[in-house]
Amino acid sequence: MEQLDAIAEKIRQDFEARNAARDEALRRSRELIRYCANTIRATHRAEFEEASQLLATACQAASELVECVADYPDLYYAGYTQDALKELAEASITYALITDAPLPDPDDLSIEYPAYLNGLGEAVGELRRHVLDIIRRGQIERGEEMLSAMDDVYAVLVTMDFPDAITGKLRRTTDVVRGVLERTRGDLTIAISQDKLQEALRDFEERVNASG
Repeated sequence: MEQLDAIAEKIRQDFEARNAARDEALRRSRELIRYCANTIRATHRAEFEEASQLLATACQAASELVECVADYPDLYYAGYTQDALKELAEASITYALITDAPLPDPDDLSIEYPAYLNGLGEAVGELRRHVLDIIRRGQIERGEEMLSAMDDVYAVLVTMDFPDAITGKLRRTTDVVRGVLERTRGDLTIAISQDKLQEALRDFEERVNASG
């Protein structure tokens, strides 16, 4: 029974260390998600310098999160850790696409491929928001560029036809992307039609005024 006590104490110490790492990972995950959300918000506001700084802070927070669970693979692959890293992918990709910066590589971000691809898909939702904003400002051509980028993302995601256990349920994200893409295409088509109609009316008014 002395051996049992020793074994139990060894297990207890391991559980205590693992539980402490889990609590710290949860805290750091929430912190990382907050930095990513603020990065996206600053990007939409065209506060690109602030967004860049926030993104750098988010990358550092992600590095600290990964280091925190480095000794515990089960915690690293836990939902809250991978979800937080997915948010980093989304923020990084959103910032890159809106600012015309190079697309970040998942290996450079130290993000697992499933989390990166799901973040890529969720970035499409942020691009839709950006397209709606620039349509209101009359920037139709830029909206078409963003729609083209959304099309490219969907074209890649739809080719990742692997089991959900491998892709992190990417198929569901891809289905959402398809819906977002079609709604955005419809909104942009309407905006283009309205823009052409307004231009035709202006031309008509100019001809009438010129003939009068």
